[in-house]
This record gives sequence, C-alpha cells and structure tokens, in this order.
Amino acid sequence: MDKCNGCGFSNVASIAVFSSAIFVVSLILVRLLYVIYHSRRPLSKRASKPVSTLIILGSGGHTAEMLNLLAVLRKDRFNPRFYIAAATDNMSLEKAQLFENSLATENATRVTDTAQFMKIYRSREVGQSYITSIWTTLIAMVHALWLMIKIRPEVILCNGPGTCIPLCAIAFIFKLLGIRWSSIFYVESIARVRRLSLSGLLLYKFRMADQLFVQWQQLQRQYPRATYVGRLM
Repeated sequence: MDKCNGCGFSNVASIAVFSSAIFVVSLILVRLLYVIYHSRRPLSKRASKPVSTLIILGSGGHTAEMLNLLAVLRKDRFNPRFYIAAATDNMSLEKAQLFENSLATENATRVTDTAQFMKIYRSREVGQSYITSIWTTLIAMVHALWLMIKIRPEVILCNGPGTCIPLCAIAFIFKLLGIRWSSIFYVESIARVRRLSLSGLLLYKFRMADQLFVQWQQLQRQYPRATYVGRLM
C-alpha cells in the first residue's frame, strides 16, 4: 500500500512539473511571437519625442558609413546619442567626437549635452585562438550587460561590427523579458553585395533586428525580410 501511495504521489509530482514546464515554455513562445510581431513599429507611440540612441561603431569603413548615415538623420530626434566602439578601436571614437564637435559648433551647444563616448571589450581579437576567446567572450557579454543597463537605449543603430552582437542580443533579451524595448536598426555595409555579413546574418536569422536595411537589390532578393534602401554612400 505504501509503495502504491508513493508511486501515485510521484506520478502526480511528475505531471505537475511537466505541466509547469509546458506552461513556462508556452509563455516564452507567446512573448517571443509578440515581440517579433510588434518589433517593426515600436516608435509610433512616441513619434514626436527624442529617443536615446546607442550608435555602435566599428573599425575600417563601418564608422565612415555610420557617420554618413547620421549626417542625414534628424539629430534632435535621436538624442542623446551614445557612441560605443571596441576598446582597441580609438580611431572610431575620435571620428565620432569630431562629428559631434562640428554639430555642437553649428548649433551653439555643448557636446556633453548631446553625446557620450564609451568603449566595450571585444569578444575576439583578430588572430586570437578560439579557446581563449571563450573567456574574452564571457567578459564582453558581462561588459555589454553593464553598458545596456547603464544606457537603456530606446534605439540601437549598427552596421556590421562584431561588437554589436552582444549588445543587440542583450537588448533583445531585455525586450523579451519586458525590461526595456530597444528598437534595433541594422544597416548592412555597401560592400555587402551578395551575402550579409556575419553580424547581419545573425540578426536576420534570429530576428533580433527590428529593421534590417540593405543597399543592393540582389541582396534583398536573397533575404526577403530585409528592406532595400538604395545606396547610402
């Protein structure tokens, strides 16, 4: 009799645990579908208000393309602006500072009122072994988490550097958990004609980007959820 009672209790407990797991997974899936469905229109409710904007810079041509994009945007709309570049990339932040200095001179304002400049650890340096990159990736994720908690951006602009992945991933998790809704806008580099970069591909496949823009029609045909905007350079 005791064995039967024990078996019955064990079965009930197992059913309860299984049902709870199904319930939690269902909630996560519902929230995920909600985020994916509504991610293309998160700014409509505050169309006339400035939005805090995180701008992720990268070495090489990424920063030049990003600054060209910022030059045609409404700076009063995307304000304040937080620039982030890899810890080893001093040139990108210098260019961003020059850009903001010119805006401040033009509008008779102070750079400190409209922009901040920060650095983030790289997940992996060029030539670094994959084994040691496990540790540096964990450090980069923790640092990215701290930056996202500190900045809490409403908009994220990025165009290809690998440093955008941990920041965008954390922003997407925050969105799923209801902590903060950050709209992620990814503009693929003009150098990408037939295939997305690895950063763009990850944001596209995992649907982390609210909008993913490409500058070549053949690229949009290959990735139909992307938006073709023509050449921005």
